[in-house]
Amino acid sequence: MYKDNSQLRIEDFVFPYGTLNPENDWVKLASLVPWDTVELRYAAQFVNNGHPAHPARMAFGALLIKQRLKCSDEWVVKHISENPYLQYFIGMKEYGSSCPFGASTMVAFRKRFSPEDIAEILEDTIPKPDDAGNSDRNDDDRDPPNGGTLTMDATCCPADIAYPQDIELLNGVREQLECVIDQVCDSYGLKKARTYRKRARKDYLNLVKRKKRGTQVIRKAIRKQLQYIRRDVRYIVEYVQSGIVLTQAQKDCMNLMTTVYEQQRIMFETGTHSIPRRIVSLPQPWVRPIVRGKAHANTEFGAKLHISLVDGYIRIERLDFEPYNEAEDFYHAVEGYRARYGRYPARILADKLYRNRQTLAYCKERGIRLTGPALGKPPKDRTLTKQARAQEYQDICDRNEVEGVFGTGKTAYGLGRIAAHLKETTFCVIGVALILMNLTKRLRSLLRLIFCWLQWGDYGFALVAV
Repeated sequence: MYKDNSQLRIEDFVFPYGTLNPENDWVKLASLVPWDTVELRYAAQFVNNGHPAHPARMAFGALLIKQRLKCSDEWVVKHISENPYLQYFIGMKEYGSSCPFGASTMVAFRKRFSPEDIAEILEDTIPKPDDAGNSDRNDDDRDPPNGGTLTMDATCCPADIAYPQDIELLNGVREQLECVIDQVCDSYGLKKARTYRKRARKDYLNLVKRKKRGTQVIRKAIRKQLQYIRRDVRYIVEYVQSGIVLTQAQKDCMNLMTTVYEQQRIMFETGTHSIPRRIVSLPQPWVRPIVRGKAHANTEFGAKLHISLVDGYIRIERLDFEPYNEAEDFYHAVEGYRARYGRYPARILADKLYRNRQTLAYCKERGIRLTGPALGKPPKDRTLTKQARAQEYQDICDRNEVEGVFGTGKTAYGLGRIAAHLKETTFCVIGVALILMNLTKRLRSLLRLIFCWLQWGDYGFALVAV
């Protein structure tokens, strides 16, 4: 059950120790959040029966607080119980000495915002163009001239998992299979099968405790673990064939463990370290290796995020755990820009991965300049060549804005290490971080306008650089 909640004003908040400062950052940030959209998307998930749910502003506001303060769920509850501005931010009517929800409820809040909900809320955090495309449209209904800049790039949001090693994964598979065997034997009163778990544990420790690990030593240890796993799987299959019924949790565990076993067996027999849809984490089997080719880490493990940037505001083009080529979203991003602003961008800032004959022909047909040198021989006129190089250098400098967005997101907004342990909550954490980045940019723009207005009021029409 869910009850509609009218949005709280700062004048309506009851604070027994005075009044709240309207210039506080949390008060200003609350005025920029699209609470109506949050309310609409959140309320659609409930039916009119059962216990009333927490309000939408409380759920989404708590997620924004966690992302901005970069703290755990437990500390979010503590901060809200002590800070009246945070209580106003989540929509509480008056100051209280306790938080209206517990730390475990934060997981439910993250589950209630799907990627589609996050995308719509993110879109509402971006200032709308003023009558886009209508003022520039000619009387003969031709398309308006191109204008604006569209920037695109992708990055990886690493998950909080241990660095994957084959021997560690196989040891985890073996231990979980032994747990399934013990559960089945205890439930049906069977004699426990001989799994050689002590010997398997000793073989595993003999490798991980070595300071130097040779290739032959590693392959020998992996081969032994594969043999132990194959024996355990055979025991469980014999149990099922004899009429024993596994629980749903045990079935899911068997499906995952056998998939990891088959992948590791194929890589061991072929001598490779790559396989399609490779599982690198047992607690989070949906995480995939993302090859980025960066200096500090050639491969990262997490969700791949592709964004587009217009006037410094972020939109999600694709967010997925499976590796993909971000150039596939090029046309969708450009057509989305045209649908929103009524015209194509004048230039597109992207790296070399987006430049191919199809995208170049697409941009040339629509009069869009794509970052990078033109195909073919350089012009004979050296002046034109010099101008083209200067323009290319300027485009490269302007494209650095998206790299700054990624850097800020990973250092200041928690995108450098996603601690969520569920697939849907991971998407929510990434989306909330991007929403907060857009809101923070709008807040800075608002402060610049206020500063300019104050300076103009004091000094007339003097130009102030901010």
